[in-house]
Formats: sequence, C-alpha cells, structure tokens
Amino acid sequence: MAHPAPGDLKRFWEGLGGIRQAVDERLDEWLPEACERPERLHESMRYSVFAGGKRIRPILAILSCRSAGGTDEAAMPPACAIECIHTYSLIHDDLPAMDDDDLRRGRPSNHTAFDEATAILAGDALLTLAFGIASERTADAATAARVVRELADASGWAGMVGGQMADVLAEGAKPDETTLRFIHKRKTGALIRAAVRCGAIAGGASGEQLDALTRYAENAGLAFQIADDILDATASSEQLGKTAGKDKTAEKLTFPAVLGLEKSRAEAERLALEARAAVEKLGPPAEPLARLADFIVARTS
Repeated sequence: MAHPAPGDLKRFWEGLGGIRQAVDERLDEWLPEACERPERLHESMRYSVFAGGKRIRPILAILSCRSAGGTDEAAMPPACAIECIHTYSLIHDDLPAMDDDDLRRGRPSNHTAFDEATAILAGDALLTLAFGIASERTADAATAARVVRELADASGWAGMVGGQMADVLAEGAKPDETTLRFIHKRKTGALIRAAVRCGAIAGGASGEQLDALTRYAENAGLAFQIADDILDATASSEQLGKTAGKDKTAEKLTFPAVLGLEKSRAEAERLALEARAAVEKLGPPAEPLARLADFIVARTS
C-alpha cells in the first residue's frame, strides 16, 4: 500500500462523509426522542451525541468489517454502540470531579449546558443503551455475544475506566513512560481496539484477519492518543473544540511531558507505520484503514 501524500488526506477524510451520515441516521433512530419523558435526560443525551464528533470509532468498525468481507449494515450496531460509549466517556470526563472542562466539541460541555446530575445520568443512559444496541440489533445471537464481551472488556475496569483511574492517580507524578503507556493503552486504546475487533467480528473475520486487525488497532489506538497529547500542547481551543493546554495545567502524564514534542511525533509516525504494515496482507479492502492511520497522526483537531 502506498503511503498517501499529505494533500490526499483531506480528500480521503471528506470521502468518509457517507459513513458518518449513515451512523448519525442510525443513532438518531436508536436514541430516545427528545420529546419522550423524561425529556431533559433525552435532550442531554442527544445534545452530546450530535455535537459534531468525527465518528472515528464507528468509521473504524465499519472499515474493519469491510476489510473482512462484511457489509456496513452488519457493522452498524457495534459502530453505534461504540459511539454511545465514547460519548458517555466524554460527558463524564468533562465533569468537575474529572477533567473539569466547560467546553467540548466547540460548545458548552454537557454539565454546563444542563447540570451535573443530568450529565451523569445522560452518560449512564448512553452506556447502558450501547449494550442494548449491541445485543438487540446485531444480526445473530452468537455474534452479539462476542461483540458485547468485547465492549464490556474495553469499556470497564480492564479497559477505559481502568485507564481513566490510572490517569487520575498519575496527575502530578514524575514522568514515567511505562505508566503512561499503561494509561493510554486502556483509556483510549481499548475502545479503538474494540471498534476494530467488533467490526471485524460482525464481518465474519477469520482468525488470521482478526489478528491482523487487532495489531492494527493496538498501534493506531496509541498513535491516536499521542496525537491528542501533541494537539493539547500545540493547538488552540478553537482548533480542538475544547480547552487547550488542559493536560499541562492538570499536570497530566502525557507523551510530550515524558518524551518531548519531537520524539512524540516520531513515535506517533512509527506507530502509524506499524498499523499500516499490520493490514498490508489483507489487500485493497484494508487500504482505507491504512489511510485512516495516517489521518489519525496528521489531524489538526
């Protein structure tokens, strides 16, 4: 697979607009209506889900399903479930007890637009909705069970929540690359890994395909978080859609804090190359995943 030129990445990303639109349409169908009681809860859920996210995790699920020979429709339940889990995590991350941020995706964070109690409950509702979508909408029971297990492992104590706890405990700690990789692998990487694996499982991936896609996801997931760390240190709040410089202010353990900016950029590029190499043998159906790895490290927001 040829490494895409920088000028191609924007066109590539714009070309994924159809996937984002399809995911949004299905989320709109599967989320409760804002007019349904209790209205405030449902308004809060929709406020954050439809706040303009990039939908990278659902895109990963669908592209992985395609690379395994599956259809977009087969991947849609896990793709939407993962977006619900991701959105719940952002709502809770922004709370005063966590990262205490009043801005998310360019507008007031959920607890600022509503209130803390509503934000907590909206996050809870999205997490539980995710498992309802994955279990009820997936085509067959055996596949649904595998997807639900992947989501549980990725979002719970062994994955995202465990990583969040480790992140909180590491605030103000001495730079430590081992701890940093532990945090990033779980806090961000676990859900990206689940997105890829769930899409592949929904697409009927063979063991060899699933192994290759898992290696891709583990490298791309860490690259994604390193890129986030770099952007927090270098981009503006307008570019990010959230408050810039929060990691340094909160004394978070980040790659720029441990390695410096240049070594962090080099590590993100190395991981993107490893991700591309992991799916080379899957041939042309996996080429969009390879391009997405490049987009992940080159993005500016």
